[in-house]
This record gives sequence, C-alpha cells and structure tokens, in this order.
Amino acid sequence: MPKIPFQTLLPNPPLPTITPFRLATSVRSVERSFSNRPMTATDAREEALSAYPVPVSPLPPPGSRQAELERAMSAASRSALFALSDSDVVFRDDWLLVVNKPPGVYCESVLSSSSARIGSGSLLHLANRLDRDTSGLMVMVSVSTTDRAAAELARAFAEREVEKVYVASCVGTKPRWGRIDVASGHGRSRHGIWRVYAASDVGRSLPGGSTVKRMETSIEVVSIGGRSGEKGEETVVVEGPPGVRSEACESSCEGDDDREVVLVRARPRSGRTHQIRLHCQYLGIPIRGDVKYGGAGEWDGAVCGGHLLHAESLAFVHPVTGARLELRAPPPSWWPAEATPVLEIS
Repeated sequence: MPKIPFQTLLPNPPLPTITPFRLATSVRSVERSFSNRPMTATDAREEALSAYPVPVSPLPPPGSRQAELERAMSAASRSALFALSDSDVVFRDDWLLVVNKPPGVYCESVLSSSSARIGSGSLLHLANRLDRDTSGLMVMVSVSTTDRAAAELARAFAEREVEKVYVASCVGTKPRWGRIDVASGHGRSRHGIWRVYAASDVGRSLPGGSTVKRMETSIEVVSIGGRSGEKGEETVVVEGPPGVRSEACESSCEGDDDREVVLVRARPRSGRTHQIRLHCQYLGIPIRGDVKYGGAGEWDGAVCGGHLLHAESLAFVHPVTGARLELRAPPPSWWPAEATPVLEIS
C-alpha cells in the first residue's frame, strides 16, 4: 500500500458553533474567489499576451459576486443551526458514516454535528467534500488507533477508485447528444477563478506556481424540458482559442434562444474542484442557480438560492471488510420522481 501523507490521517476536530469571525472568514473566502472588478479589454489582451495558457471559459458574470456573498452569509447562519438527524444517515457501521448532506450547509458543520463516536475511541474524518450548495452523499471515516479505514479510503479517493455519480438541473441550449465525454484542462487563472483550459495546456504553468491538470467528465442527458433527449454519443476534447467552444460542442447544441431545463447525470472521471459545474458551463448548459459559472439565478419566476447539483451515488470497496458498497442518497426535491430510474453504477 502506498504511503498516505501524515496530515491525511489526522482527524478533523469538532468545530464550534459558527461565530462572527467564522462568518467573516467565509465571506472573505468568497471575495478571494472573484476578481475585484470586471475584466476589461485591456485585461483580456494582457492575459492573451502573457506567458501563461489562456482559459477557454469566461470569468463570472457581473452581479455573481454579490449573489455569492449573500449565499455565503446565509449558509453560515444555516450551518450554525444544523443538527444531523437519523433521516440524514444513509449508511453506518463501526468504521464509516455516510450522510445525505443538505444544500447550503458547510461540510465542516455536518462533520461537527456528526461528532458522536463510531466504535470505541475513534474520531471522524471527512473522506470527501461537497461544495456549500451541493447536496448528497458525504463520507466520514473513523480514525482509530490503527488508522486502517482512514488510510485505505483516503487512498481509494486519491486514486479514483471511488465511483461517483451526480445529478444536476441545468438551463441552457438543447443538447443534440444523449451522452458526451468531455476532456479538458483545469486550473486557476490569474484572477483566482477556476477555469476550463485546452487539453493541450495540461502540464503548463499557471500564476501562483500551479499547473493545468487534466479534467474528464461523462455527462448523460436524462430529460429536456420534461421530454426524453437525444440518443447519440459524442466525445469532446477541449481545444481552440479562448471563449470559443469546440466545433463538436457548437454543433451539438441548439440556438441560444431555445433555453430549456436539461436534467443530466454526470460521472466525474477526475477529481477537480467545481469539475461538473465547469464542464456544464462549457457545454452551454450551466447548472441552474450556479451564478458563478453562468447559471440562471432565476428561472420560471423563482429565484434560485443555490446551484442544483446533488451527489446521487457512491460505489467503493469497504476499507476494512472488503465488501463492495453501492450507496444512494434520496433524490433532492427538485428532481422529479419519474426521472429517477434504477441506476446501475458503472
């Protein structure tokens, strides 16, 4: 077994109730993830002429920063009051606790509320993290004197041996494909924003010393406007100049005037930050409520309080017993019952 970094095995200490300091920290985190001003034509020219690769996805639209700040403050208040209930627990044994995280609650608050011990003398450690507004399956592992479960599960997540499936409600151009595999680059631009890069830029240096990483996602259309989608399959390797989607991607969508609700099921093949959100944006079907990545902040007369993305299922080998676990979270309220068939995890 490969060595696991020491810090990976350290338990996450239970966190106190969110204080004004914690709220301010959350707000500053959101502020740091946005440019302080809109990108100008001069900025675009400087970015294009710099030695760094140029992103193919845009900066957050105007107004998204304020919306994100308001959501961060609302989530901090909601997280301070969060208490895990029995109905939130999806799986539990002596080593693992898997819960259905609600949207608009920070992972640390779920961990703190789940601080009751599993087994004798063990603490809980987050095995995976979900974005603030993403709901669904969150895994916590007990850190015992042997550290066996924590180390093995950390290795499985790090080596992409955990199969993850998400569902999302998007609003955008009607896809002409039923399933698409997207491969691109991923990294932070000089504005501190996660962006999509060309696949050919993988390995190139970025501002701050990081490099462009490979990002792959498989996305399947469940329905379009409540109707079945197309059946075709495509593969898109992101290339081309900044701000321009690939020819294959452009030809796979209808016109911008025909926006509809597109329900999708996504399987990330890599583990990049905001991966599904970024690839949905690139494909012209940003996730509903995901204002940071071009999603509709209001749809059909209703304001979206957060993005509609849900971690539906996980499949992995139990780190102690060796049994294969296939776990599924209850569907979110926005996901129609008729769109939830029995799903084989693959």
